[in-house]
This record gives sequence, C-alpha cells and structure tokens, in this order.
Amino acid sequence: MTLRTATLCLALAASPAAAQAPDEGRSLMEQGAEMFFRGLMSEMEPALRELREFADGVEPALRDFVVEMGPALRELLEEVEDWSAYHPPERLPNGDIILRRREPLPEDAPEPDAFVPDGEGEIDL
Repeated sequence: MTLRTATLCLALAASPAAAQAPDEGRSLMEQGAEMFFRGLMSEMEPALRELREFADGVEPALRDFVVEMGPALRELLEEVEDWSAYHPPERLPNGDIILRRREPLPEDAPEPDAFVPDGEGEIDL
C-alpha cells in the first residue's frame, strides 16, 4: 500500500460518519465500509510505524546532506540553463560524478568556465 492510500484511510476513518454509534441511521453499506477501513487501518499500522521509524533514522543524514551540499548544488543549478542538454550524471571509477552534454558546444563558442566550488583554484580536466 502506498502512503496516499494510508492517508485516505485515515481521513475516511476520522470522518463524521465514523463518529456515529454503530447502528444509528447508517446503511449496511456504510457500516461495511467502516469495518473495511478499520481493518485496513489495523493492517497498515505496522507498515506506517516502520515508515515513521525509517524517516526518523534518515532525517539526520538528509539534514547533514543539505547543509553540506546545498550551497554547491545551488551554484550548479544557477550555472546550468537547460538540463535537457545534458545526459544523466555518470559516476566514474574514481568516484567523480560528471555531466556530459548531449551535443558538443559549437567550435566557435567560448569555452565555459570550469565549476570551482568554494573559490578553490582552477581544476584541470
């Protein structure tokens, strides 16, 4: 089940119809739907609990990633005008990640400046 399905189930279970007493003016369809969603929620509870535990464990790592890589990614996003002009990123055997253009620059085009993080010296490629 997806998170969207679980959210729908929680929303339906919290509806005013669920707050009524079991047989007060509700049809058998409404009672059956309520029983179905209660059963579905009880089945989803362990998965939702595991998802929450996973999210709690991953949150610090994601926060550190954003703090460390956020400025460099922001600079990269400002440099690249059209992402469709590039192939998906490739990881080289030495761990470097590169972006290759789909079509090379015209020969008369000026050579673009190399990306230099945090003002470090020039990089020879």
